[in-house]
Formats: sequence, C-alpha cells, structure tokens
Amino acid sequence: MDNPVRLHWLDPRDPHQPFPAPNRAMRDPNGLLAIGGDLSVARLIRAYAGGIFPWYNPNEPILWWCPDPRAVLEPDGFHVSHSLEKRIRKRDYAVSLDRAFSDVLEACTGSRRGSQGTWLGPDMKRAYRELFDAGHAHSAEVWRDGRLVGGLYGVALGRTFFGESMFSTETDSSKLALYWLCQQLKAWSFELIDCQIASQHLRTLGAAEIPRDRFLSRLRASTQHPSRTGIWKYEIEVPDDPRHRLGVSDP
Repeated sequence: MDNPVRLHWLDPRDPHQPFPAPNRAMRDPNGLLAIGGDLSVARLIRAYAGGIFPWYNPNEPILWWCPDPRAVLEPDGFHVSHSLEKRIRKRDYAVSLDRAFSDVLEACTGSRRGSQGTWLGPDMKRAYRELFDAGHAHSAEVWRDGRLVGGLYGVALGRTFFGESMFSTETDSSKLALYWLCQQLKAWSFELIDCQIASQHLRTLGAAEIPRDRFLSRLRASTQHPSRTGIWKYEIEVPDDPRHRLGVSDP
C-alpha cells in the first residue's frame, strides 16, 4: 500500500527554510505542496524561483502550490483575435507599467480560477505591495479618459514573468494590458510567462500546458539571467494619448 502524501509544514519564524521538492506535491488537489510559513519577501522570492506560489483564502493557513501540468504563455505567442486586433489599432486608450500597482491589486481582489470566496486578502495584498516596493512585483495598466479600466500584476525573476491576476471593467481591457506587456517582455528578451493553472480564457490568448518538470527546467535556465528590478516603464512605442492618461480627461 502506498504511503499517504503528507504536507510539509513551513516554520513562519524561518523565511529561508527550503521548500520541499515539487515532485512531492499532491495530485489531488493538484499541486498542493506545503502549508504554513509566512509571506515575507525572502520566502516569496524563494518560492517563485522554485516554481511555487501561494494561494489560499483569508483566515486560512497559507497554502503553497506547484501544479502539474503548468500553464505557460510565450511572450511572442500571444494570440490576437480579429476583434482584439481592431481594438489594439484604435488606440483610444493609454497603457503604462507600475503606475498604479496598488489600484490594480485592489481591482483584482475577488474570486480566482472559479473558486468561491476572495483569495486576495489583506495579508496577500500587503505581501505583494512589499514585493513591489522591493522591485520584484509589477503591474500593467490600461487607461481611458483618465480612468483605470484594466490591468494585471505579477512577479518577475530572471526572464520569467509570473502572472498573478488581471481585471477588466471594459471589453478587452485586460487583454490590452497583457498584449502590450508581452510586447515589452519580448523586447527585454523574457522567455516565459507563468500562468500557473490553465483556463479556457488563457487558452484563447495562447497559453498552453507543459509538464511540471519541463516548466521547472525552463525556469531554472531563465533565472540564471539577472532580474529586471525597480520601477518598470515601457521602452517601446505604446498608446499614450494624453487624454487617456491617469488623472487627465477629455476636455
């Protein structure tokens, strides 16, 4: 009889404690690897570098995951539908990076991956703000008439961007955020966007599932490159109509 899988307990007093090997993760629920610990910058960087991420509801213990297979998106593999292509060309919007990280974080608060409840509780939001202050977390924003109408945020290490969540208050605005982020990541020679768990929506944007071992191998190679830390700004030509920038409305 097979031995039951036991979750590894992380000591919250030791942010440098190693995570267990990803192949020790549970099959059901897929990828659950460890419990406990804290959300310090040191532990989160260690987790993401190992392909592990936190996901839990408020008032529950911290849960750490590394699912198999893994959903990924190549920066040059973003699928542009005919309707999205028209919206991209219309340019009746503006985009930015790291201009409104906290606002994007708040807008992303809500249910995730079809689960019940709110996954971005106060502790998680505080942790990602600290990662942003440390230069490792980033946001992409879409503006219209001075209003934030879409965006996403995630963590960057080496040449991998770990997408965490996105939001949209207007049709296709989160897709616009991801499209322009992909263009900039390509210009910076990023190799991979981690989407964590596949969904039909992500598949329509070009994401695909790969085995966990293959993902981790690519991640190890990617993180051998220096990380692009600090505040990000677009270094490519992007829609930046002053009528649609933060705080500026049409006359």
